[in-house]
Amino acid sequence: MGDSKEAGAESPPAGAAARGGLSLLSQGESEEPSAQGSALFLGGNEVKSRAVVKYSSAPPRTAFARLEEKTDLKLPPANWLRESAKLGPAGATILGNSKKSKPFSSFGMAYDFIDSVGNDVDVVSDSENIKKLLKIPYSKSHVSMAVHRIGRTLLLDELDIQELFMRSSQTGDWTWLKEFYQRLIDQKWQRKKKSREHWYQKAILSKFLYYSINGDSAAQPVPAAAEQQEPSSPDQTPDSQGASWPAPFEMPSPVSEDPSASSQGLKNDFVRNILWTFEDIHMLVGSNMPIFGGGRYPAVSLRLRDNNKPINVLTGIDYWLDNLICNVPELVMCFHVNGIVQKYEMIKTEEIPNLENSNFSTKVIKDIAQNILSFLKSNCTKEGHTYWLFKASGSDIVKLYDLTTLCEETEDKYQNPFTMPVAILLYKVACNMMMKKNQNKKHYGTIRTLLLNCVKLLDKSRHPQIIASANYMLSELFQLDEPKKEESSESPLNENSDESYSEEEEEMPDSDENGSYSAGSDPSDDNKAVAVIKSVGELSVPEKYKSIHQIRPSCTFPVCHDTEERCRLVLSYVLEGLKSVDSSIKKESDLPAADPNTPIPLKYEDESTRGGPEGLEKQMALFLDKMGSLQKGNYSSQSGMIPGSWQHKMKLQLILKSSKAYYVLSDAAMSLQKYGRALRYIKLALQSHDTYCCLCTNMLSEVLLFLSQYLTLCGDIQLMLAQNANNRAAHLEEFYYQTKEDQEILHSLHRESPCQGFAWATDLSTDLESQLSVSCKCYEAANEILQFSDLKSQNPEHYVQVLKRMGNIRNEIGVFYMNQAAALQSERAVSKSVSTAEQQLWKKSFSCFEKGIHNFESIDDATNAALLLCNTGRLMRICAQAHCGAGDEFKREFSPEEGLYYNKAVDYYLKALRSLGTRDIHPAVWDSVNWELSTTYFTMATLQQDYAPLSRKAQEQIEKEVSEAMMKSLKHCDVDSVSARQPLCQYRAAAIHHRLASMYHSCLRNQVGDEHLRKQHRVLAELHYSKAGKLFQLLRGAPCELLRVQLERVALAEFQMAGQNSSVGKLKTLSGALDIMVRAKHAFQLIRKELAEEFDQPKSEEGAPAADSSPGLSREEVIKLLSIFESRLSFLLLQSIKLLSSAKKKASSNTEEDVGLKANKQIYSQLLRATANRSATLLERIDVLVHLLDQLARGSGQ
Repeated sequence: MGDSKEAGAESPPAGAAARGGLSLLSQGESEEPSAQGSALFLGGNEVKSRAVVKYSSAPPRTAFARLEEKTDLKLPPANWLRESAKLGPAGATILGNSKKSKPFSSFGMAYDFIDSVGNDVDVVSDSENIKKLLKIPYSKSHVSMAVHRIGRTLLLDELDIQELFMRSSQTGDWTWLKEFYQRLIDQKWQRKKKSREHWYQKAILSKFLYYSINGDSAAQPVPAAAEQQEPSSPDQTPDSQGASWPAPFEMPSPVSEDPSASSQGLKNDFVRNILWTFEDIHMLVGSNMPIFGGGRYPAVSLRLRDNNKPINVLTGIDYWLDNLICNVPELVMCFHVNGIVQKYEMIKTEEIPNLENSNFSTKVIKDIAQNILSFLKSNCTKEGHTYWLFKASGSDIVKLYDLTTLCEETEDKYQNPFTMPVAILLYKVACNMMMKKNQNKKHYGTIRTLLLNCVKLLDKSRHPQIIASANYMLSELFQLDEPKKEESSESPLNENSDESYSEEEEEMPDSDENGSYSAGSDPSDDNKAVAVIKSVGELSVPEKYKSIHQIRPSCTFPVCHDTEERCRLVLSYVLEGLKSVDSSIKKESDLPAADPNTPIPLKYEDESTRGGPEGLEKQMALFLDKMGSLQKGNYSSQSGMIPGSWQHKMKLQLILKSSKAYYVLSDAAMSLQKYGRALRYIKLALQSHDTYCCLCTNMLSEVLLFLSQYLTLCGDIQLMLAQNANNRAAHLEEFYYQTKEDQEILHSLHRESPCQGFAWATDLSTDLESQLSVSCKCYEAANEILQFSDLKSQNPEHYVQVLKRMGNIRNEIGVFYMNQAAALQSERAVSKSVSTAEQQLWKKSFSCFEKGIHNFESIDDATNAALLLCNTGRLMRICAQAHCGAGDEFKREFSPEEGLYYNKAVDYYLKALRSLGTRDIHPAVWDSVNWELSTTYFTMATLQQDYAPLSRKAQEQIEKEVSEAMMKSLKHCDVDSVSARQPLCQYRAAAIHHRLASMYHSCLRNQVGDEHLRKQHRVLAELHYSKAGKLFQLLRGAPCELLRVQLERVALAEFQMAGQNSSVGKLKTLSGALDIMVRAKHAFQLIRKELAEEFDQPKSEEGAPAADSSPGLSREEVIKLLSIFESRLSFLLLQSIKLLSSAKKKASSNTEEDVGLKANKQIYSQLLRATANRSATLLERIDVLVHLLDQLARGSGQ
């Protein structure tokens, strides 16, 4: 049967696929007058009943033929037991009461309406079983039913003890139940034969119905000879009417894997399936009752009654329930005496409970239904277990046994023939819920319970396919794709999954008043019956039995507190699935003997044997070749699995799941900085993927994307291992550790492939260069995979990430080679020329930077491209430095090679700035590039100034180039922006001004002739000295530099004074020089402070180095500068005294000059005494100078 959903809430489905070649009714030809539920008012008590036909294979309804009075029903009609167009191909079997219910009838229905099972429906059963249960308090006959729980649904089936034990006598299958039955229930059991009367009544009813469907033609009896066909022998039990019990030991694998196989007896054979709501109980009911209609009576049920026997309560309940279930409003009763038709009578359905001799309360029937359902729900709690509801003939006690528990006490649990159908149904319901899993994660707990119970029931050797599939579905319940979203999930997975409990089921307190579920007083029942109804009369008491237990208390979904726990659960299910698949492939002779408990040895190759990066290139080429062949769909399995078989499909799914789980584990280990563990997990993920590639006949783009992600992560891990070499031992230990589970999964993978496809990517090397190369190759492989199909455009984010990582790793490798080249350079003797090894390293480094820049530019990553351009500039500077060492130090000149490489460096830095565009894009990177550019210009200018290439260029040209380079360096040196680099920038700017001033000072001294040029040089020298002095004054850590600038300024003044003739001009210049000397007081104060701190330090910390003292302060330099300063001050004061004295002689009236002369003489005198004192300490000498400068300042002020 197809998936018959309701076409409308109140109507049968239209045009679904039919079962047994019969089409479903369309809405236009609805077999029922109305699918609307009817509320019937019976005897003042309202009972709500609503029936919706979900499926019907009955032919279009026709009027019944009214038989003439005196028709003899003992004579068979001409059409008896023949197929009729009105009956359809089902023939006689649709005539309900002539057919016996099959033992698995509820399973057939459940399979067809899998959506309803476990959720919406309380009971699935044959209508005959429902009627039998509701008649328990009225009937003395025995009741024997099998009960199964699936979710919140109970499946009820007749358990025919007579038939069962007959089978047991022949095959020995059910001996354990037979022994139990005889020991506890009926010690003198023997098969009870049905009476001749029973067969007579069945035959007469059958003939009556065939007469009734004869239509317009008169009922024609056949010749008497035909009577021999009548099944009058009470011992005859035709197979078509007997129960169909599948043999528990006769289930070959293909049959057991196909639960809908008719040989299983699991077919839905009912003419119609009805969703019947009786009060608050929802039931899926199968019915074969023939319904007639036409003319004044659109739907009636037809009954045959013996006029001599009054209708009793049991018959009345039977008729009433049949009509309610099938939503038939009227009943037509045909009365006969000894087979001779007497009369017809029409009765409305709601009048049936009030018939004479058949009076019953519909309210009581409702209470019975609610009590029985509550009793069963409370006690049939274990999913997958077969419960047996039994009431002996004539007894008032109803007992419930757990047959599964009883069966487990015997040798083989598969003695229970219900095991397979129950397992299949659990599996089907779980499958159905899985289809909708995205709609409601609350169901995950239910699905998991269904699947675990299904696996528990099945024999691994007999049903590997279902076990493998169930384990795969269990693994699918855990979301691996979104590890980060676990905590923020809106619907927590650990809440109880069944949201459809009724209020009384959840909240009713446990109370003895609600009915006794304990064993009865008979001590023999104490330890066997799960529950007992002591008296059937209790069932009529309203709400006597309430469901006091939740339907499934253990349905909670396991709460995984971390990613690793969740992945480990997934892998445990994957492993069970793989074991099932592997066990079903019987080709041991082709496989190497391997014990899953023995660890698979991990090969460790020395780097030298593997050939380093060259070997890596070959492996990469092989890998890319393999990737290309995957697109064509090559298939190679060592275990001999057939492509397209269930084993092949399932193993592919399980292997892919394991690779995902290992990838997530690796990612989690990576974030915990457990890089050895992360590499182990990504190795397992890639081995899983390699096996998948060997087995896959058609590679999906999604799977290729996974591989690209795995290789990207592998590249990340190798890079982190390279950067964390100091913790190598711990990483190695974690890498080589393996759990038993991982070993067993790997063992299953090795059945299909050698798993060496990605060995190049997952080796744990101890060599830094090799690790960086492997990381780079991983990213390159990830990128290559994205190029194979249209993955690049479909996954732009991942593509950008891969290219970023490629750019980054190439930068890392470039820096690695650059540092190696710098190390070789530092080890090389100064005089030697550049080695070939250095040049090779430069080439490798440059190539890496170039490729990295291309990677970043292709994804418009200007910032990172700028950083790599900056690093390339640094490489050019290293190349320039390498060329500076060649030649003798004394004859050394700035070489053309140096100039070439420095200019290349400048070009790369300028490109980096152009790449960034403006400072706003990334201020830190912009400032860094600017600083490097400034440094390059400054270094170039300094070298040209210090090692002037006079053999190649004129002095003026060199001075011009130095000046230009210094000014460019100054342009890129930002002294105003407040940052950590500001003091460095200020120092650099001060040094530039100082060097320029010194250069112009030198030019002034050496210049002869051109007075205009001399004046220009003097002005420039004074300007730059002034700027340098101001900048050095801002810096606390450069007192010696400040002092040197001031001394050079004084020297410039002295040189100027030497060229002056007038004493007035000389005095003016002298005065300016002394002012410069006075301003040097700040430098001396800074030097004194630092020296004092240095002096105090060892006293507080014994012998500890002065951590805060300026590293630039050299005692020797201070002494040298101090001596020069003292001599120049002494000289200036002497010159001042001489000039003032001669001026005094010429004009004795100038009092101001007298005061100045007197002060200068006094200071000069003190200075001479101080310099003459050889025993004075450095601090004392500085203190004297500061004191003298103070006096000089006051004197000049006056």
